[in-house]
Amino acid sequence: MKLRIITSAAIAAIFAATGVPVSSDAHDFKAGTLELKHPWSAKAPPVAPVLGAYLVIVNTGAEADRLVGGSTPAAERLELHESTLVDGVARMRPAKQGIEIQAGKTVSLRPGGAHIMLVNPRQRPGEGEKFKATLQFEKAGPVEVEFVVQSKAQAPSASQDHGAHTKQ
Repeated sequence: MKLRIITSAAIAAIFAATGVPVSSDAHDFKAGTLELKHPWSAKAPPVAPVLGAYLVIVNTGAEADRLVGGSTPAAERLELHESTLVDGVARMRPAKQGIEIQAGKTVSLRPGGAHIMLVNPRQRPGEGEKFKATLQFEKAGPVEVEFVVQSKAQAPSASQDHGAHTKQ
């Protein structure tokens, strides 16, 4: 029991340190040694041509994996992007090589950093609603997840413009 409490506290601390919202409706997905924690997206403005999507990926295995793409019926295209700060200016570009998740490491896809970009949204779910996407990993393969839509007030670092199932 004590170990379970300590583990839960450690997970909450990781989420707090990475800026990931912790809520009672958090939802996680698993694919082999990858754990996909709380996929979320901000509510899309009515005319936004793109929308960011975020999650935390934990690799509990001994081998690296790589998020290489994906798809969703909620948008025309799903792209992986990385953001950098160059001379005080935020720059965003496609992550052409995907996003590596090193063995035993955690990668946070979040506003202002690496993230998923939904191009030309077809759906604009409201706050609290969910939409499905399939994320493609180099080794783990395709993983179906659901992104929950949250208000920007709930979202960590909402300054960027641009939300367990097991796969064996």
